[in-house]
Amino acid sequence: MQTIKCVVVGDGAVGKTCLLISYTTNKFPSEYVPTVFDNYAVTVMIGGEPYTLGLFDTAGQEDYDRLRPLSYPQTDVFLVCFSVVSPSSFENVKEKWVPEITHHCQKTPFLLVGTQIDLRDDGGTVEKLAKNKQKPITFEQGEKLAKELKAVKYVECSALTQKGLKNVFDEAILAALEPPEPVKKRKCTIL
Repeated sequence: MQTIKCVVVGDGAVGKTCLLISYTTNKFPSEYVPTVFDNYAVTVMIGGEPYTLGLFDTAGQEDYDRLRPLSYPQTDVFLVCFSVVSPSSFENVKEKWVPEITHHCQKTPFLLVGTQIDLRDDGGTVEKLAKNKQKPITFEQGEKLAKELKAVKYVECSALTQKGLKNVFDEAILAALEPPEPVKKRKCTIL
């Protein structure tokens, strides 16, 4: 059975671990969320074929900067996460996470994942952002950044409501199985 290795990266507290726990157990962890979820394998059927999806969580905190890349070798697809209600985590996708994974795994496809979309309409959260003259990140902003950074796709979800959650992993599997063709540069032709 073919195994797909999927590694999840992003700032601390953007919901990476909740995303994995919610996806693998169908329950949102309400009490305790560990910094790192133990590696987990799920069997998924794709086109009638069983695949093992190996999920690897990472700690986003800076203390783990030297340790984190140890889980990168042989990765088939990365999920680069940010919270749609944390503009700084969105900024760090470009400043930290994509440079880090492309430095270690140049050709590995990655998806840009917006998390915590249930908080986009949460009054308290929106108010807190407004106090700092900030707004939640829109779907369009996510898509634009994904294009700019050459992500396979932009997807978003809520681990709490599970909206879009399965789709994140479906798209990750597709990206791992069918890495996008390199874009051929059009040569100038004079007819």
